[in-house]
Amino acid sequence: MFKKKPNIKPLSPIRSSDRRRIADQIIADFDIEKPPAEPVEAEGHDPASTNVTLGELRNSLLPEGSLSARFTTTAGPNLVQVSGTIYVGAYPGEEQRVLWIKIDERLVPTVYTLWRHPQLVPLLHTPDFVLQKLRTGADLMTPGLARGPPFPPKARKNAIVAIASIENPSVPRVVGECDIDVASLERVQGAKGHAVRGHHWDGDEIWAWSHGGKSGGSPPDEIEGWDVDRDVRKLSQGVDDLSIDDQEDEGGVLLNSMANETPKGNAPNRYVDGEDALPYEELATEEKEMTTKEIDNAFWNAFLYGVHHQRATHKGDPHIGLNFPIPQSLVISNLVLPYLPVWTPAQATLLHIKKTSWKNTKKYIKALDKQKLLKSKDRDGGETVVLDIDFDHSSIESFVPYQLPKKDTASAEIGGAGDGAAIVAASSSTDNSIGQRLSKLVLFRPREQLSQVFEASNESVKHLYLSTELRSIITSYIESENLASATNKRLVRLNPVLANAVFDGQSSIDGEIIAKGVIPRDALIDRILESCLPFWAILRNEETRETVKAKAGHAPKIHLTYETRSGNKTVTKISGVEAFHINPQPLADELQKACASSISVSQLVGSSAKNPVQEIMVQGPQKDAVFKTLEKRGVHRQWIEVLNKTKGRNKNQSGREAG
Repeated sequence: MFKKKPNIKPLSPIRSSDRRRIADQIIADFDIEKPPAEPVEAEGHDPASTNVTLGELRNSLLPEGSLSARFTTTAGPNLVQVSGTIYVGAYPGEEQRVLWIKIDERLVPTVYTLWRHPQLVPLLHTPDFVLQKLRTGADLMTPGLARGPPFPPKARKNAIVAIASIENPSVPRVVGECDIDVASLERVQGAKGHAVRGHHWDGDEIWAWSHGGKSGGSPPDEIEGWDVDRDVRKLSQGVDDLSIDDQEDEGGVLLNSMANETPKGNAPNRYVDGEDALPYEELATEEKEMTTKEIDNAFWNAFLYGVHHQRATHKGDPHIGLNFPIPQSLVISNLVLPYLPVWTPAQATLLHIKKTSWKNTKKYIKALDKQKLLKSKDRDGGETVVLDIDFDHSSIESFVPYQLPKKDTASAEIGGAGDGAAIVAASSSTDNSIGQRLSKLVLFRPREQLSQVFEASNESVKHLYLSTELRSIITSYIESENLASATNKRLVRLNPVLANAVFDGQSSIDGEIIAKGVIPRDALIDRILESCLPFWAILRNEETRETVKAKAGHAPKIHLTYETRSGNKTVTKISGVEAFHINPQPLADELQKACASSISVSQLVGSSAKNPVQEIMVQGPQKDAVFKTLEKRGVHRQWIEVLNKTKGRNKNQSGREAG
């Protein structure tokens, strides 16, 4: 998240009462044992010592004299804007550093805090060469977890965790958030997907921040208290048998075992919430190493099997239930992976696109194109999409299906697993919003009074701009007009254009600012942004800013409301999904199955007949089920607004708080 330098506003002191409140929030959020509120009466006991102990605890978490500041940055492949607060403090004899980050009302410790507070969060481990990848912004994949199972019991889904290397197990180097329930994992070999999403690491811009411009602090050689009751030597064995493999389509770091042993007995397959672990069946005969040609044949036949199955189950449909164009990643996840003959852990290791002669998905698609099985095209950004498939190709018509493991056969029946469902066309039984990628675009249209400011940069006030673009234009105008204060570059001298365009007297402090003739640069830019007309757009999959028409107003949210009906029965109402390219009826059908309760869909009271908004009502408090189904459709939790109207709990929460 902080690989690139965030935009940090000026720091301001934290009041003592606020510092105590924040420290108490940390104590509660991280389940820290708090000293008793009342003094313990004992012989020789000083009644005042309890208060001193609590004060020391607060001071160790957030030292006296700490500062705070708002920041903005971008995160993820879609560069989603993230804003929050940093808390800066200094331990005795040390330089001021960022100790805490607050995002969506959630406090996240930095490595500086973790180095001072062992056992503050669960500690996970991974080999050092994987840790180096994590320290470049990659996410930790499930097979990359080491020294377990068992894993720390508090490493649950959405929990904040630290990551250290198994070579130096007592020094946390990465801070992240669990994407899955790591504590419940009973095996990691053969599992797929992300385990921990990285937020911060030593070496990023938050680590590097300091008042004096000095580089970030070096990690300690060893920290007592972090690596409790562990035999480092024993747990470091076997590292040489591990190999690193960056997944091309999923991102992050994947760690695969090259062992060729099959599991003993008939142990049931274990699944992790949100993950698709491959099933393995015991083979009686000894396996042989697969050649590159055999791996190529497996991938080639898997595509033929996938298209053959789609063709057989969608007779009469000219596109066999597929919605073109199809991104290359979805071709792999929907038409290839479910049809690979993966029976053992060794086969799971070998049957990987990077083990083929093509080495990557793009060349694999091009090889299929060369044989006239499909038609593909390269798009901007280097991604290849499939425009059409020759369903009548002789190789597909003559294909004879082979036996698949039970789990893969089941996934084939539903047209693949995971994001691959996004390529299935909409029908009475399918939902083309599953697997879609969404990003929210917030734009601004400047007022006419600012035309001279924008003309100086050859821009027009009739266009729409991102906040970063507006900031750049305003900064250019300040520099071209030489308005920056000579003594403090953060201050801007007001000229008649800015004074008349921005400070129209509607605010009580306008007169004071004009009288002073100067204003902080950030305050000026914020004031201009507030005066602009807001616009928004929800971009889906390959849509861009140029291909989608933005709508006036503030960006919408999906509303999730708890209400009490028929006395004491709770119902969950969901509305506003249409703006996020989601059809309410298929969503309601999935919720009905997931929640095993009655459900209804009706027009929201007050919505217009021209643009009706549907409201889904589910029996019971079903927040978690709703979040899960919406996340499958690309909706971020911060886009969901939760309102609890049940008796005695009329509390407005954000999606992140509710999660």
